[in-house]
Amino acid sequence: MKIGITCYPSYGGSGAMATELGKTLADKGHTVHFINYEIPFRLNGYNERVVFHHLEVPTYPLFKYPPYTLALASRIAEVAQMEGLDVIHAHYAIPHSICGYLAKQMVPNLKLVTTLHGTDITLVGNDQTFFPITKFAIEASDAVTAVSKSLKDDTKRIFETSKEIDVVYNFVDTTIYKKTVDKELQRNLTKGKKVVTHISNFRPVKRIEDVIDAFRGIAREVDAVLLMIGDGIERSKAELLAHKYNLDVKFLGKQQNVIQFLSITDLLLLPSEQESFGLVALEAMACNVPVVASNVGGVPEVVDEGKTGYLVDVGNVQGFIEKGLTILTNNSLREDFGQRARKRAVDLFDKDTIIGNYLNIYNKL
Repeated sequence: MKIGITCYPSYGGSGAMATELGKTLADKGHTVHFINYEIPFRLNGYNERVVFHHLEVPTYPLFKYPPYTLALASRIAEVAQMEGLDVIHAHYAIPHSICGYLAKQMVPNLKLVTTLHGTDITLVGNDQTFFPITKFAIEASDAVTAVSKSLKDDTKRIFETSKEIDVVYNFVDTTIYKKTVDKELQRNLTKGKKVVTHISNFRPVKRIEDVIDAFRGIAREVDAVLLMIGDGIERSKAELLAHKYNLDVKFLGKQQNVIQFLSITDLLLLPSEQESFGLVALEAMACNVPVVASNVGGVPEVVDEGKTGYLVDVGNVQGFIEKGLTILTNNSLREDFGQRARKRAVDLFDKDTIIGNYLNIYNKL
């Protein structure tokens, strides 16, 4: 099968999943064409079945804003005709699904699959400016998937649509995402302390101040270091708080390989305001790391409460402190949670299981 994929290529769950999906499909013998303005950040190395098609967005004095959507739709159609694509898989309803729809009108027999990742529905799609076109994109797609049951329910409720939506969870390659301890890294970063980690794009929805405040409470009782992985507009505020409270916090910026850090982590904190799935929680679980996360969105579908971690109400910093200390002060509990977390990741969210679901959808079109 020849499959086109378009997504946001920068850091974030939707781009990461779209890229990993394409790479895995290629490994299974399909030909995958990425159509983007830049190479997705996880698309490294060479694979003869993976092709990247660059999108150039023109600028003209006539246009106040570059016509990204029109340029992408035209490029998708061009690639679809040239390469004989069977499917264009759009990740994110706006604008990628609309671009796929426009391309479909120009290319006979091209099928459109749209995957909803979260903020395209709960934030962008729920803005009245984009509401009509987001609903149209969903209903005009040949197939629609959502990364959690929670997101599916939100989509049905917000858009009052009868469109069939298949739940296809995000996934990890559990042969790669597994605990592999780098002793030198562990020694240099942790100095024998317990390791608490947070990974995100540092947007306000991630509640970065809650991470710092929760760690402050944890550090009063346990000798610990906090690894902050990622970058974004809330980083400077977090750095100021860490300095103010004299906490041992290491800001590591964006990292291509988080496995090395998760492998030396004792606890992942994820106090987000909203998570449609919580990919970082799954990545941590695959590396035997217990998770304390907000009880929102699709997170309860990933984190098994009381077995692989704990779920806490949004904004309940004291709850994050208490559950974090429960895990960090009990080695046998922490190891038990970690083993269960790994097993859950392998049994329910491994790439081979999830990819089969996508292939079934493609084949039904």
